[in-house]
Amino acid sequence: MIRIAKAAGLATALGLVSQLALAGSAAGLWKTIDDETKQAKALVQINEAPNGELTGKVIKLYLHPDAVCDKCDGANKGKSVNGMQILWGLKKSGEEWSDGQILDPKSGKIYTSGAKLMDDGKKLRVRGYIGPFFRTQVWERQQ
Repeated sequence: MIRIAKAAGLATALGLVSQLALAGSAAGLWKTIDDETKQAKALVQINEAPNGELTGKVIKLYLHPDAVCDKCDGANKGKSVNGMQILWGLKKSGEEWSDGQILDPKSGKIYTSGAKLMDDGKKLRVRGYIGPFFRTQVWERQQ
């Protein structure tokens, strides 16, 4: 009986540590939610480098799985959005990440970007900026 109680206590402690780790890191799998339609658009895998810098890549498209980036420039022009890196260079700054870039595959435009964890790490506020104007999406963490 004592072993079961210890195992249950250990499992609870590990779960708490796992939740605390999620609350401080944006690394993981995120469902993107369109700020205009409120529909799920894609799954993005975000990775965090040892220096705290974030990058993100589309790993699944929901609405248009065969979409290509027709309006992109350079190496991304005409490439599948599925598998495309759309987020890079975000640097940790206190409780947020900033000074990165995000690609909008629909328009082909690249914006200055920032991100901040919300709701104990369950949501990620992602912003793209052009000058004083910005667009915000709230992405949902997937387990």
